[in-house]
Amino acid sequence: MRIFGKGRHRPSASWRQATDRAFTLIGDGRYEDAGALLTRAADLEPWLSESWFNLALLHKFRHDWEQARAAGLRAVALLDRSTGAPDWWNVGIAATALQDWPLARRAWQAYGLKVPGDTAASGRPVAMELGSAAVRLSPEGEAEVVWGRRLDPARIEVLSIPLPSSGRRWGEVVLHDGVPHGERTTAAGHAFPVFDEIELWAPSPVPTWVVLLEAATEEDRDALERLAADAGYAAEDWSSSVRLLCRMCSESRMPSDEGGDGEHLDPHDHSEPGHPGPLGHRTDGQLWVPERECGVAAPAGLVRGLLDSWVADSPDSRNWRDLEEVC
Repeated sequence: MRIFGKGRHRPSASWRQATDRAFTLIGDGRYEDAGALLTRAADLEPWLSESWFNLALLHKFRHDWEQARAAGLRAVALLDRSTGAPDWWNVGIAATALQDWPLARRAWQAYGLKVPGDTAASGRPVAMELGSAAVRLSPEGEAEVVWGRRLDPARIEVLSIPLPSSGRRWGEVVLHDGVPHGERTTAAGHAFPVFDEIELWAPSPVPTWVVLLEAATEEDRDALERLAADAGYAAEDWSSSVRLLCRMCSESRMPSDEGGDGEHLDPHDHSEPGHPGPLGHRTDGQLWVPERECGVAAPAGLVRGLLDSWVADSPDSRNWRDLEEVC
């Protein structure tokens, strides 16, 4: 047997038994017991990269980033291939969580990604501008899929206004896992991966408000969203943007209203068509309910002024009431 990844050997039966049992315990949320078994497996086969990869994975589940980084570095030191190994991806996530930018940059490059910048930029946050994606907030609780902008392979800036049950705000940056669970497709045929949130990486100071609007037409509603965006914040019509989906549907390839218009008939939509509020979704292109439940992300000193300005532009077709800060 050669060490340091130069050659491979079959792990012992004891290693396999300990590892299999550990992942069963991880599935049950028994991380402490799983950790003891994976540590034993690493003692049995210290020259096997999988021993340390599994420990790094466990520490990621526990959000113990120092230990995840340490185990991940031991795993990559034993690899028998130069690029593309998931071991490097886990190192990248741990390094990003710890804001260890030189290591994060090295990990993404070792995985095979092109990272902009030179050596002088190694101490700065990785900025890769990877386009749009969806992220599932609170995946183990009341999961909610929202849209965001990928800053690098492990971070997404939330651009939707999450429901208050998620505990997240517009503009926050969340750390996410590397393997997508599901896709969202648009009317134009584009597919976007759905990543699972691991934890909050950077909070937002901007509070979330809920308000009831009287908007005679979709154009009236759109005007508020444009007004908020022009001010540097956001408004979102939750009455039409929120759908309730079962877990199986949420983690599959599902159509999205993002970029679409007209009729949208979704057999997997478990909400109530035409009813405003977080449980409602407009599924018929001919149906418009003037009362809309809207989320607004804006500072306390600005939100009422935004709404009043919106009404002042068309007082006969617009009104608002029951403004409440919810997150």
